[in-house]
Amino acid sequence: MARLFRDRGTLGESKREINGETLRLSSSSSSSFSMAASAAADLPCPFGQLGCALSDSELRETAYEIYAAASRTSGGKPLTYIPQSERTPTSSSSSSSPGAAAGDRSLSPSLSASPLSASSSLQRSLTSAAASKMKKALGLKSLSASKKSPGKDGSPAKSSAKKQISAGELIRIQMRISEQSDARIRRGLLRVAAGQLGRRVEAMVLPLELLQQFKASDFPDPQEYEAWKIRNLKLLEAGLLLHPLIPLEKSDVSAQRLRQIIRGASDRPLETGRNSESMQILRSAVTALACRSFDGSSDACHWADGFPLNLHLYHMLIEACFDNGEEGSIVEESLEVLEQIKKTWVILGINQMLHNLCFTWVLFSRFVTTGQVDNDLLFEADNQLAEVAKDAKTTKDPVYSKILSSTLSSIMGWTEKRLLAYHETFNSSNIESMPSIVSIGVTAAKILVEDISNEYRRKRKEETDVARSRIDTYIRSSLRTAFAQRMEQADSNRRSSKNQATPTPVLSILAKDIGDLAKKEKELFSPILKQWHPLAAGVAVATLHSCYGNELKQFVAGLTELTPDTVQVLKAADKLEKDLVLIAVEDSVDSDDGGKSLIRQMPPYEAESAIANLVKEWIKTRVNRLKEWVDRNLQQETWNPRANRESCAPSAVEVLRIIDETLDAFFQLPIPMHPALLPDLIIGLDRSLQHYASKAKSGCGTRNTFIPALPALTRCEVGSKLFRKKEKPHHNVPKRRSQVGSTNGNDSLGLPQLCVRMNTLHHIRTELDNLEKKIITCLRNVESAHADISNGLEIKFDLSLSACQEGSQQLCETTAYKVIFHDLSHVLWDSLYVGETASSRIEPFLRELDPTLETISNTMHDRVRNRAITALMKASFDGFLLVLLAGGPLRAFTKQDARMIEDDFKSLKDLFLADGDGLPEELVEKAASQVKNVLPLFRTDTESLIERFRRMIVEAYGSQAKSRFPLPPTSGHWSPNEANTLLRVLCYRNDEQATKFLKKTYNLPKKL
Repeated sequence: MARLFRDRGTLGESKREINGETLRLSSSSSSSFSMAASAAADLPCPFGQLGCALSDSELRETAYEIYAAASRTSGGKPLTYIPQSERTPTSSSSSSSPGAAAGDRSLSPSLSASPLSASSSLQRSLTSAAASKMKKALGLKSLSASKKSPGKDGSPAKSSAKKQISAGELIRIQMRISEQSDARIRRGLLRVAAGQLGRRVEAMVLPLELLQQFKASDFPDPQEYEAWKIRNLKLLEAGLLLHPLIPLEKSDVSAQRLRQIIRGASDRPLETGRNSESMQILRSAVTALACRSFDGSSDACHWADGFPLNLHLYHMLIEACFDNGEEGSIVEESLEVLEQIKKTWVILGINQMLHNLCFTWVLFSRFVTTGQVDNDLLFEADNQLAEVAKDAKTTKDPVYSKILSSTLSSIMGWTEKRLLAYHETFNSSNIESMPSIVSIGVTAAKILVEDISNEYRRKRKEETDVARSRIDTYIRSSLRTAFAQRMEQADSNRRSSKNQATPTPVLSILAKDIGDLAKKEKELFSPILKQWHPLAAGVAVATLHSCYGNELKQFVAGLTELTPDTVQVLKAADKLEKDLVLIAVEDSVDSDDGGKSLIRQMPPYEAESAIANLVKEWIKTRVNRLKEWVDRNLQQETWNPRANRESCAPSAVEVLRIIDETLDAFFQLPIPMHPALLPDLIIGLDRSLQHYASKAKSGCGTRNTFIPALPALTRCEVGSKLFRKKEKPHHNVPKRRSQVGSTNGNDSLGLPQLCVRMNTLHHIRTELDNLEKKIITCLRNVESAHADISNGLEIKFDLSLSACQEGSQQLCETTAYKVIFHDLSHVLWDSLYVGETASSRIEPFLRELDPTLETISNTMHDRVRNRAITALMKASFDGFLLVLLAGGPLRAFTKQDARMIEDDFKSLKDLFLADGDGLPEELVEKAASQVKNVLPLFRTDTESLIERFRRMIVEAYGSQAKSRFPLPPTSGHWSPNEANTLLRVLCYRNDEQATKFLKKTYNLPKKL
């Protein structure tokens, strides 16, 4: 077809306009020519090369000669020769001009020389009924129906004045054969008929017969005659040597002789006279080759029915159905033209199947080479291809299959080039042609696979759906191409917006573009493709989903931190995915599996998961940074009570500020899942505060750190002086245990510093409530978080709250016991009741305890102060009991000392009551209950104590107590009902009876 178009282009005239009486040919625009040439280059002729230098014009002249010869013997009016002298004067003058003799190469002058001649030769012979019949048969708009020429739209007078011409004359004009050439051909055929009466046209070799009939005088000039002879020799070469119907043997003598004649003709003109020796040799060789048959029973000559020569010639004949003036238009008389052309079948070896195939090719190539604007041609090509599909199932002829495969491959190559990138090929302006192009491409593929491919026949049981497979391929290929183009465009847009303050990330731009592309696919292309693939839209969005997913995967793999661009991309990806999945679900509602197979092709982007992972990493980084800050600053913390108004550690104020800023930063993150990720942040911050609280109390010790070790039990030495050197009483007093090396000489563990630590934990505990309220407020301002709040989203700093409570309790106790047993040990443990009870009363201890209470009151927060003083009261009560029950051998009490001891304890209680300004009386009495329960034992006589002790031992140990009393263990919980407490009262009883009992029962020493 490319050669055909080029030949037509050289005419310089390509458009015929009928104006009632004149024929005017006008040139096409260069843009149309280049477009058509480009399209033709994409559509190679499937019939193959002839292997000899026969031009399209030579093939066309030969085809017309065959048609003229076939028409002579195929019924209808007999062929008659009208001499030029008997034709109309203008026609004669026109046709006798040298230009007319040049055939189609000088068609324009001969056709446009005279208005009268053009009028008489171009009037149509068929009625309007015939035209309607043609349109109905082919489904095409005829020339007169689609485009009316000036002067034809109105006047019955002009219409009735038109003269009719025959279909044969129309074929001549359509094939661009000049009147002079036509006259010569008919004259030659008459001579042949006169010399071979009764011989059928298929029983003769037409080029051979015409060579013998014409002389140089039949042509305008000798050069044209020689060119004509060479053309006929090339035809004989093509039909008998290069493409014979029956294959030649290498040793065929006739073939060798014919080759020699053809080669010789190039050096010396061939003598074609009837009686010339060269002509006799030529006839002998040609006849021997042409009259061969498969079974030897036929007298037909085979010179133009070998493939692909016959198809090239038949192609030229079918082209007569198309108007030379209106590109692509089919002439009104196409049905009659086709009927006329069918007369050549017997010579060309054409049958209905080959006709269907060749006609399909011509229709399709006409559509391609004429600008792809006449959809009627495409529609009819599709219909004709359906006939070819039926033919393909009825024959397995290898030659036909070869031609069929070549033709369909050429058609399919052109369609697939467009359909594999149909987003580039089609738009709203030319979408009407897409259904037919898809249908042709799919039908061609089905024929190639189902009727030609042996592999398909072997796998037929697998029920291969060729149409669906091809559409699937078209969709995926086109959308991948479209995606790549959108990707380049998005990148270009990104580069052009670099100067903007906040340029949009490429993948965000791409996500929007792909969403628009999916919408266009669903609305414009999927309804067409759905005819062959029920899930066309689903396959399309699955492909887009995969393409974007690959880009997103690379993007996510390179992420190291959460940025606004990152969140913008991931949110755009999430929206795109939801849109694509929605289209896929809607498209597959009626499918067998409900779209499950499609959804499996769309693995989730997990954009929210990616965002969540990045936010978790962001949280982890912030929390780790906070923990490092806590460790570093607590090492430098001095716990200075004058550092701020709240008398709490500056490090605590700072850590709370950092946590507050972290919460603000979290809620400012442009993410859609604050409620889901908030627990991770709260846990991290909670652990950081827990870590701070733990560090704040670490190194301070516990109550047991400062309680002195209990001395071994001894009995009193009755009547002796307990000590003589009062200036050094402590040498024999049991010393307190020291388990914390930092308790001596370390200002960070002084009473004011310990008060600051307690204030700090209380401040953190108070701020926890404020943090929780802040979080709830922020959540209410976050989209879609209200449901999470109402569903009981946990917003609690439980770990740090517990750590603060435990820390405060521990620090209160530690401070209290440190004050009592460390700071005031010299007036309590080292001197209270040492020696004589009356001379070492509790007043010194009370005097030094009072400033301690003042320090606590002035330093500590109101809410913590009472707890600290309460702890100090309990520690002092414990210390008082410890002096009475485990004070060591330097302490001894008589029954008469009980009153002084009770008075001292009352003074101790009064210190904490502070005349109603101190602790509540109920609290003080509750804490004093243990001491009050034990003090009556010091008023009890020794005999009663011994009896009670014996009874308790027997009750506790039973039969073991009959031989010897076991020594009751020290529990530390002093009580009048506890044997160890009674034993200790006896040990410190300055009484002979008690001493003897202890000596006899346990053999206790008098000294340590």
